[in-house]
Amino acid sequence: MKYLINFLESKDVNESQIFSHLKCSIEEANILKILTHKYIEGAEDIIASILLKEIYSSSKYEYVQKIEIIKNLMESGWIVKNSISNIKNLELSNLELLNANISLSTTFLKLLEDGNFDFILPELKSYTDHLEYLKDQFLKIEFYRKLAMLRSNFKENSPNINRLKERLKLLDNRIGQRLELSKCELAVEDIFKEYELCEKEKIIFLSLLKEEYSSEIESLREMNTLIDIISKNEYEKIKNRALLEESSKLIEQGLIDFDEVLTTFGGMSRSFFISEEIIQKVIRPKKEKDNKKIKLNVLIKEQDIFELIEPKTTLDDVVLHPKTEKILRNFLKRMDRKVLSRLKDWGVIDRKKGLETRIMFYGYPGTGKTITALSLAKSLKKSILNFDCSKILSQYVGESERNVRKIFDTYYELSEKTKSNPVLLLNEADQFLSSRSSGPNSSADKMHNQMQNIFLEQIENFRGILIATTNLLENIDTAFSRRFDYKIEFKKPDFKQRLLLFSKNLPKHALYEENFNINELAKFPLTGGQIKMVIKNTALSVAAMDDPVFTIKEFTSAIKREITGSFGESSSMGFIVT
Repeated sequence: MKYLINFLESKDVNESQIFSHLKCSIEEANILKILTHKYIEGAEDIIASILLKEIYSSSKYEYVQKIEIIKNLMESGWIVKNSISNIKNLELSNLELLNANISLSTTFLKLLEDGNFDFILPELKSYTDHLEYLKDQFLKIEFYRKLAMLRSNFKENSPNINRLKERLKLLDNRIGQRLELSKCELAVEDIFKEYELCEKEKIIFLSLLKEEYSSEIESLREMNTLIDIISKNEYEKIKNRALLEESSKLIEQGLIDFDEVLTTFGGMSRSFFISEEIIQKVIRPKKEKDNKKIKLNVLIKEQDIFELIEPKTTLDDVVLHPKTEKILRNFLKRMDRKVLSRLKDWGVIDRKKGLETRIMFYGYPGTGKTITALSLAKSLKKSILNFDCSKILSQYVGESERNVRKIFDTYYELSEKTKSNPVLLLNEADQFLSSRSSGPNSSADKMHNQMQNIFLEQIENFRGILIATTNLLENIDTAFSRRFDYKIEFKKPDFKQRLLLFSKNLPKHALYEENFNINELAKFPLTGGQIKMVIKNTALSVAAMDDPVFTIKEFTSAIKREITGSFGESSSMGFIVT
């Protein structure tokens, strides 16, 4: 405690051992000395105006005019304001500060104890393993976090911030020097090089990695917190949000992912985390190269069973019946990362597996079953392996048993090789799921029943998320129906939904007749697929006119042809808000 005692006993504060480190005036240092006396006597804080009254005259309110000294000491980081208020220090007016509780900062107390601010850099030697490297990087992230907190309270060029920036610079240089000396393989550095990450992307990645190793409350996962760490001002905060959007390199390349969490006030907040595959690369850097993930789009070219679909739309883009949407939203909540973690901790699901779910979408053609399946997969951040039952079934005559098993064996093989769990979509599964023949039947009927029995067994034991679409539920064998966890009906859109579909899908840059009223179009009982077909065919007709103007009459003609079936089949791909 020699520096503390020296500071308190010095006749002239500028002769104390710590004065050179304070970078403040003698008058300001004397105020710190008075606060230090009070601190060791047990008074941790004091109201600013009371402190100033003890030092300065009340005549002509001299003490009030000295409040600027308190603000200067706060900017230097020697004192802090104690309050339950969330008001930032820089937003405080001098009058507000006058009645604020103030106390010595942790930084100043440390200076009193150690006598200097010398930052002990990590020893200049090569890294021997990735944990040594991460220790330095996590210290750097801690500096970034403290810097973000200081920026929320002080000016960018305040002494407090400048000191921390200098430390950060020294540490960053030392990490670079140690990397140059290192010969060991460092997984994080390999990731940085492989994905060509910029400095801000590296900081985001390291911040999330620090959270993975930390047992503390998740404080660095929230979007605004990450943005604050890499931003110097409000303009940069707006600009840097792009680094955490879905189209960003970090998310698009699969380095990080996010969960959407409902906030207390009904909004949505994003909590970010490093993807499981990347975490394994970091935790087990010496893992054999053979286990390296192979991309699904590479393997899909080697087989002829599945079509790989990368969904472009989420559930937010699809127009659904309110009850249907509610069921799907609840399903997404159950698939939340934290919910799955709890279920694994409770032993409800296997720790090595995800939630195994079988879903059936049933309803009229054109009511949105397929597009909803794709959008659900997108909301789950998964690819889709699409198996078109209506087209493939005819190829399996005479080889039903072997080929039905091949569908699922190929799915598991692709999942294993790619270390992923894509959604399996059985589109137009009516023939597979329809009631089996029970009476005297032909050899074809026996073959079909045999194939369905195998299919039933495979669905019951399916490992992953399976979605089957079918037009009419009453045709489904009850044995199949029982095997599905969710059976979700897709009804024809009502007037309000048809109105929304027309308004969202009508050409935006076209000309419409005067008094054009889409309410007239929404009166017709069309499905979403039919609405898209009507708009498309009306547009083809209008585009060929000398005076291309959309009219209710043109739409009505196309609608009548669609309803009577004289214009060909309607689309079964569902409907979507574009």
